[in-house]
Amino acid sequence: MDKANYNEILNRFKVLIKENGMKYTKQREVILETLFFSNNHFTPESLYLLIKDNYPKLNIGIATVYRTLNFLEESELATSISFGMHGKKYEFGGKEHHDHLICKECGDIIEFLDDIIESRQEEIAKKHNYKIQSHNMQIFGVCPKCQKNKKFKG
Repeated sequence: MDKANYNEILNRFKVLIKENGMKYTKQREVILETLFFSNNHFTPESLYLLIKDNYPKLNIGIATVYRTLNFLEESELATSISFGMHGKKYEFGGKEHHDHLICKECGDIIEFLDDIIESRQEEIAKKHNYKIQSHNMQIFGVCPKCQKNKKFKG
């Protein structure tokens, strides 16, 4: 993701903010920017803490992070992975398509793309006369680090 792409996304974000009767703020921009330039998946709390560390003079509250992430997700500028009662983790929504391996113990997420899986999905859709618009594959399991943890019994 480069600066030119970011400027396009930022301009789109500003239009969406205005169309929704919201106020454009530096805080909202920093949330978008942090998601855009990161390869990480963030809980609202971890994103808030990262922003506080990277922008110590920026006056931002956790409620702003939650509201902005919700708005970004509704606007398809962010996507989330739900962890049920443990909340969500967010990433920038304009990335190339990928799927996720998710550790149920520690919450770590590995992104992957497999051409064979993608091809099979297309074949299955064609067989059933479906036109795929989107899909989201999440594989839940236990990462190698947690498998080594003595607490894990699986």
